[in-house]
Amino acid sequence: MPGIDGIETLKEIKKEHPFIQVIIITGHGTVETAVTATKTGAFDLIEKPLSIDKIIVAINNALNFRRLEEENRYLRRKTIAKNSITGNSPAITALKKQISIAAPTDAWILITGENGTGKELVAKTIHQLSPRSEEPLIDLNCAAIPEESIANELLGYEKGAFADATAKKRGKFELAGKGTLFLDEIGDMSLKTQSKILRVLQEKKFQRIGGSRTLDVDIRVIAASNKDLEIEIEKGNFREDLYYRLNVIPVTVPPLRDRLEDIAVLVEIFLDEYAKHNQLKKKKLSEDALKLFYDYDWPGNVRELKNLLERLVIMVKNDTIKISDIPAPYNRSEKEKSLEIRKQLFAGASLKDARQAFEEEFIRRKLAQNDNDIDKTAAAIQVTKNYLQKKIKTL
Repeated sequence: MPGIDGIETLKEIKKEHPFIQVIIITGHGTVETAVTATKTGAFDLIEKPLSIDKIIVAINNALNFRRLEEENRYLRRKTIAKNSITGNSPAITALKKQISIAAPTDAWILITGENGTGKELVAKTIHQLSPRSEEPLIDLNCAAIPEESIANELLGYEKGAFADATAKKRGKFELAGKGTLFLDEIGDMSLKTQSKILRVLQEKKFQRIGGSRTLDVDIRVIAASNKDLEIEIEKGNFREDLYYRLNVIPVTVPPLRDRLEDIAVLVEIFLDEYAKHNQLKKKKLSEDALKLFYDYDWPGNVRELKNLLERLVIMVKNDTIKISDIPAPYNRSEKEKSLEIRKQLFAGASLKDARQAFEEEFIRRKLAQNDNDIDKTAAAIQVTKNYLQKKIKTL
């Protein structure tokens, strides 16, 4: 070939079209040429004289490999979409921005937030957007496993290491390989186990229980907790050195009550999801039923919303879920609401407290009535947009 040789041509092809499978035909193939071609990205190398059978087999293999690659990319895109954080509220927009900055790095991340906010979803999204996305994401729920078993789960053990060890077991550190280890509810891990994993994380080496072989660790750690770990440190329940090791990039997932603007979008997604899952016709939520959701505090967050909508999809026979279909405590009578508001108004010790309680409830209701539109709400209550935004921030 004049100008550049086959290897250089291969490099140029791969630079412009990385997913194209390239087969090289050569008249002077050597082991060195084959190794160089493979490292550069060639799918196969065929030596002359040519055999049509070999060429057909090589092409079929290349096409099959390409189909697998395309399927893998499709499934990965689908996984990213499934694990994406839903919503456009300011709180979720800020969270998405934080994830987009932190995910492509190799930094360790500590996710905090109330139960049901979606901490596991955030961890999966970070992994999918990270350089380790092709490697495994291994999770361990520290609250669900007995204290005496967590070390076994993390480190693994050799056959005969203890009475019940009838076969060798690889631990989570080993299974994660060069991927991501997600330690969920790490605040529930005992101090003894914290000490063990801190040593592994610092030295990046460990041994299976009952074993003598030292294994290397090259993982990214994402931890999550619904507890305030700084308070747990003060109480003596969590190691300060482990906290600072994990808390390189802190990520806080907002509760649903701080992102009410996202409820309508989440409702649509969950109604569609559960209708398909239960092979039912998709239902819709009436406007007055939806407004009830804006008045509720959602202590169980997104998980509670999901559970309620699944129940309604299954139990309500009509195509539209009406306000009469919404059970307590989501659907409170006007009398109950009035009594509760009066109780809040008169609970304050001063006129200032009562005025603040009234303003908060008044603005909350007006926002819900106007679909959380700041401009419409400001016009409805006859104040400027800037004044309303300041009030919302203050209250």
